[in-house]
Amino acid sequence: MSKFWSPAVHELTPYIPGEQPRERLVKLNTNENPYPPAPGVEKVLSGYSIDHLRLYPDPESLALRHALAKEHGVEVGQVFVGNGSDEVLALAFQAFFRQAAPLSMPAITYSFYPVYCRLYDIAYRTLALDDEWQVPLEAFDVHSGGIVFANPNAPTGHGHGRDAITRLLERVTECVVLIDEAYVDFGGESAIPLVAQYPNLLVTGTFSKSRSLAGVRLGYAIGSRELIEGLERVKNSFNSYPIDSLASAVGIAALEDREHFDACREKVITTRERTRRRLTNLGFEVLPSQANFILVRHPEHDAAQLFVGLRERGILVRHFNTEALRDFLRISIGTDDEMDSLIEALETLVG
Repeated sequence: MSKFWSPAVHELTPYIPGEQPRERLVKLNTNENPYPPAPGVEKVLSGYSIDHLRLYPDPESLALRHALAKEHGVEVGQVFVGNGSDEVLALAFQAFFRQAAPLSMPAITYSFYPVYCRLYDIAYRTLALDDEWQVPLEAFDVHSGGIVFANPNAPTGHGHGRDAITRLLERVTECVVLIDEAYVDFGGESAIPLVAQYPNLLVTGTFSKSRSLAGVRLGYAIGSRELIEGLERVKNSFNSYPIDSLASAVGIAALEDREHFDACREKVITTRERTRRRLTNLGFEVLPSQANFILVRHPEHDAAQLFVGLRERGILVRHFNTEALRDFLRISIGTDDEMDSLIEALETLVG
């Protein structure tokens, strides 16, 4: 604590990211893609002229937005970009959720959402997951000051299909519904085709997961022009040049290689299902997942002890020390060799 901090800073409880180890470990704790980016990304990096670095980037990021618009079948004016989806989400919370009525979100979801609420003094209420660890869309209040949830949800992995999202949007028409699709490419169904019909729908996405660009920090939002304009007003009151020219070029190269994108995500999905079966055979309960991670627990073994035991064996997973999740481990999907190492370690720990 410091006497120089403002009162609001004293009250903050920041988001805690997953550990980035400095020693060599099998790293299955931060949902990164185990495969490299598209080959075109390396070509961009090797051929990039450093003369570009003395100039400010395009403040509107038009080239990247054109590429995203083409990828998702929308207009350029319906696309917003930022430094990772976390920044896009932060701007959206400022633009849309500082309302008289509280924001609604699941009780178990991406833990950055309540952090943003505390940072921006946004009242919020939470909705319990159902008995199958799914977000009960039908229970969201139509009188909310906004609705936000991840789909597929984090850290549970369950995703609702487009029909379920449509039913929610038919009910909720007077506030923004923000759907965070960070993991949708690993088996989910995107709500982006619905933005043309529902002007209150905002969908966010990231290059960090399925595009293997977590180190670059690129995120985006797609929605009606009026929502994108709201994001632009906040962005241009904070940072008019959010996307640097190198990141933009790398992102475009990643979008252009559909074959690499499909091959990598299919490998992750195949490995996820193989790992799910093997963990089930070891006695673990594995929640169904449409993401590049799985949430698991063992009825006879403490999750915190398993976390420590795995780390001692050179394998890093995620343990959330909260009331709702302390029995679980979240395991990112790595390569087949990495998941083999995980299973071998767990066979020793629970055998």
